[in-house]
Amino acid sequence: MAIQLGDEAPDFTADTTQGTINFHEWLGDSWGVLFSHPKDFTPVCTTELGMVAKLKPEFDKRNVKVIGLSVDPVESHNRWEGDIAETQGTAVNFPMIGDADRTVSDLYGMIHPNASDTLTVRSVFVIGPDKKVKLTITYPASTGRNFDEVLRVIDSLQLTATYPVATPVNWTDGDDVIIGAAVSDEDAKAKFPNGWKAPKPYLRIVAQPGR
Repeated sequence: MAIQLGDEAPDFTADTTQGTINFHEWLGDSWGVLFSHPKDFTPVCTTELGMVAKLKPEFDKRNVKVIGLSVDPVESHNRWEGDIAETQGTAVNFPMIGDADRTVSDLYGMIHPNASDTLTVRSVFVIGPDKKVKLTITYPASTGRNFDEVLRVIDSLQLTATYPVATPVNWTDGDDVIIGAAVSDEDAKAKFPNGWKAPKPYLRIVAQPGR
């Protein structure tokens, strides 16, 4: 059965380019992004890992640990890192899991047989400090991901975990948000004393809290 939102992220022990890890222990109290790429020494994957390396300070700022995976062995990842640094201008600065026996890939449903029965698709799992899955995204092998979007969603997840709000379409950090539907107007007055705009009774727009 596919992993669903709210499920506990499966734990595992695996070899990585930064040593053996136990996933839940490695995450600790951090948020996590586990993402798979189809194969080492391929063009789209090279650009993706370079971008994640460039964005690592942004993930760090949000208390997010990132970790990659493919069904290639760690030795292959290590050789490939030189190409990534050379072509993308940034050294890989996060661990990559070697999953040649497909243990982790199968745990997380990263191999979709109708796409390829041997290679992982481009899966993304965002995992909270409670080890619950907060987001899943799946891309085909032919389409590189937008990791700015992953950061945007993490901003929303972290905000809505703290305040009773939701984020509207195309929201980015600092934009107005929407008061959660479960919050009554009476409770909203206490939580948002500066008031809100309500073009409809169910659409209550308020400045982003905590800023």
